[in-house]
Amino acid sequence: MLELTENAQKALAQVIAGSDKTIAGLRIEVNSGGCSGHQYALSLEETPPLGDVVVEAGALSVFVSPASLQYLEGVTVDFTESVEGAGFTFDNPNAKSSCGCGKSFCA
Repeated sequence: MLELTENAQKALAQVIAGSDKTIAGLRIEVNSGGCSGHQYALSLEETPPLGDVVVEAGALSVFVSPASLQYLEGVTVDFTESVEGAGFTFDNPNAKSSCGCGKSFCA
């Protein structure tokens, strides 16, 4: 369904370890917006949101809203660092096109 690379898992583990709250997992949603029509939203959750599908990615639980499932099938989430900065990237086989920043796509 959805995959987090080892780099993404390590980056999230560092963020979670530095949090002053107990984190149950990462929530990934796809919302309307962005320059291409749909955009990704990531949030750390203290409890699993009611009704979300839970995907295990290594030691991390990922929560996906039911409305986002169709857009996240087969997606690989990575964490990259470069001279321009660091951040999460999405390889989405369902996207017909995406914007230059890689944070939004057209389904």
